[in-house]
Parts: sequence; structure tokens; C-alpha cells
Amino acid sequence: MSKIRKQPPKSTAPVIRCAIYTRKSTEEGLEQEFNSLDAQRESGEAYIASQQQEGWTCLPDRYDDGGFTGGNLERPAMQRLMADIQAGQIDCVVVYKVDRLSRSLLDFVRLMETFDRHQVAFVSVTQQFNTATSMGRLVLNVLLSFAQFEREIISERTRDKIAAARRKGKWSGGTPLLGYDIDPRTSKLNVNDDEAARVRTIFAWYLQHQGLIPVLRELQRCGWRSKRWMTRKGQLRAGQTFTKTRLHRLLTNVTYAGKVRHKRDVHPGEHAAIVDPEVWEKVQAVLRQNSRNSSRAQRHQQDALLQGLLHCGGCGCVMTPTFATKNGVVRYRYYVCGNAPTRGKDHCPSKSVPAGEIERLLIEQTRTFLRAPALAETADDSAARSDWSAFHAMAESLTAPEQARMVQLVVQRVDYDGVRGKVSTTFDSAGIKTLVDELTKRRKATNACW
Repeated sequence: MSKIRKQPPKSTAPVIRCAIYTRKSTEEGLEQEFNSLDAQRESGEAYIASQQQEGWTCLPDRYDDGGFTGGNLERPAMQRLMADIQAGQIDCVVVYKVDRLSRSLLDFVRLMETFDRHQVAFVSVTQQFNTATSMGRLVLNVLLSFAQFEREIISERTRDKIAAARRKGKWSGGTPLLGYDIDPRTSKLNVNDDEAARVRTIFAWYLQHQGLIPVLRELQRCGWRSKRWMTRKGQLRAGQTFTKTRLHRLLTNVTYAGKVRHKRDVHPGEHAAIVDPEVWEKVQAVLRQNSRNSSRAQRHQQDALLQGLLHCGGCGCVMTPTFATKNGVVRYRYYVCGNAPTRGKDHCPSKSVPAGEIERLLIEQTRTFLRAPALAETADDSAARSDWSAFHAMAESLTAPEQARMVQLVVQRVDYDGVRGKVSTTFDSAGIKTLVDELTKRRKATNACW
């Protein structure tokens, strides 16, 4: 009688899909054939292999973030990992150490909440703990608190190092400036003669024209752009077209005067100055005077009814509110094309339009439009039609703020053709219903008829 050979029982453990996440704060050494990310993944794969009898299997997808800080979650591989977790494709996340996942306690708590919500386990290869128990969660939070403390200490050391370097007049990094080249060996600023000549010309233009817009015209005429430079990775950064903001930043950069700035303090720099100190001071004086004469904050203190609604018919740019004063007493409000204050008036054929005139025109058109009997047909039911009737009854007694709110809710776009001097409006029935609902709610809340 032959013996029946018993077969070993098949494993009934469920398959646990494991994703290995790796991270390195800097890009140093990542070009090597076997780098830190590879070492972290190898440790994770070995740990998963040791749990094979439990049904653990390693997913082939790599979630590697090389050169990304653990202080936030703005990392491409981390975003892919979270997307796959939400899609239900991952059962367990394996890391070499806790701080590889995050160095922020707040971010880590949010990650753990997401893991728990999708029933995803979390394992650290070198730090044995179980997040399913209260003691394991306590140990995890303690470890993460130390990781966050370490990150904050590193940040403080970096800030202190930068401050000490600035006090000694050293260049502490940043985007290269027009007029200087960065020495690859010493990281010091060396004067680029051709670019330095352009910088001095720009300062001379500003003293000549006493304004940013004329200098922008000169820059556009010559085709001059900001600094063109190459990154350490060999990527070319082409120069950008000058705007008022970039031009103002260039004219106020103390680096061109041979100095360095740290927060509010200015220290003598170890690099050579491009602009003569006397020219520098004259430019700063003109900038301060122009800033006092045409303060943007002062020009936007007015309550512009059509701000953000009025568009230029010539170029399609949003028209912005401004004003002019006569004898320092009488103020005249206008709307001008947005290209005028930034690129000059010659970039658009539209002229300025008086604010009071166009606002009154729009209010009258809106009120007439709302009183039209045909609008009642847009109401969905009898209650809505009664609201229309009630609104028509109080349309004549709307106050100025209510009229402003009415126009802002109803008018979706207002076009002004500065060449022909015509105004065209586009109304939206959904916006009108929103207006009626809002005015009706206000009327019911105050129990008063406007």
C-alpha cells in the first residue's frame, strides 16, 4: 500500500502591496551609480522580503525624491505616492527612517491621518515600532519631534551663517545679477564688463528721464534683457524682458553700489561696485520723490465701481482706476488701460475715460435693463417672479452703495473702445438672479424696503 504524500498547506495570508519611499535633502552624490536613494530602497526591499510569509510584496514603482527637503510635502514622488494611496493601489508604505517621510510634525500627522483613512500601514526599517498600538504612536511622535527639532536647528544654523557672511560683505548666493558673474571656485562676484556698462547706462537713463516708463522704452528699443546665466545642472536661464518691477529692483539693488544687504542692514561688500556712489544716491533720491508723488496705495484708496470689470477695447487689458488733482484740491477720477502705467501709453491706442461719466452710464443702463418686463420670463417659478416685481418696485430708491453692488453683480464685462469712444456691455441672466436673491435676502433681514 503506497503512502499518500501530504502537501504543505497553502498560505492564506492576504497580499500586502508595499511601496518604498526614499528621500535625500541635497543632490550631492545622486549622480553616482549607487547613491543614497538606492541604499534606502535596498534596505526596504530586504525588509519586505523578510515579511514574505505574511504576504508582503514590493511594488516595482519607485518613489524617489532626490534633492527635496523634508520640511514640506511639495515633492513630486510624494505627490505620486499620495495619489496612488488615494487610488487604493498601496497597502503599506516602507521607509528607511521616519525623517525620510517628513521632518515636520504637522505634515506627518496629516500623512498618518491619510494613511489611516485609506487603511495603509507605515513601517520604518531601522526604527521598530507598530503604529497600531498607543505606545507605538507615542514613540513615533517622539521620534518625529526630534526630527523636526533637528530640521529647525539646521535652519537656524543656515540663517546664522548667511547673516555672518553678509556682515563680512560676502555674496551668500542667489540668482546672478546683471553686471556680475559668479566665480565657480570661490563663489565671489566678478564684474562682467559688458553687462556692467549696460547697468551704468540704465542708471544714467533714469537720471536723465526721471521716470521708469521712459527707461523701459529705451530698454525695449535696445532689446536689453535681464541676466542670462547657466545653472549648475547645465540648464540655460534666458534673460527676461524688463518690467517696471524688475527695473525698480535693479535700480534699488545695493549690490551695484558695492554693498550687501541683510534684512534691513547694509554692509560694505567685498565685491567691486559698478555704479558710482554719487550716482547711486541721486537715483535713490529721485525714486523716493517719485514714490511720494505717485503712491499706488493712495491712488487705490478710492472706491472704484468698475474696478476689475472694465476692459480696454484696444488690447483687452483690464482698465485700472487712477486720478489727477488740480491745485491740490479738486480730484478727477479716470480709468486707464492697464498697459499705460506699466509699459507706457504708446502701447495702447485707448485713451483714459472719466470714471464718473462711465459709472453713471452703466448704472442707468443696468437699472433700465433690470426694469425690463421681459426679464420676468427668466424666473423659474411664481415666487421668483414675485421677487422680480418687488425688486422693480424698489429699483428707483436704491442708494449709491446698493447701486454699486448691483452693477458689480450684474455686469460680467464692460468694454470701452477708446478709439471710437463707445461702451458695450454684456449682462448675464444668472448674475441678475443672484442680484435679486441678494437684495431680497437683505430686504427680509432688515425688514425694510430699500
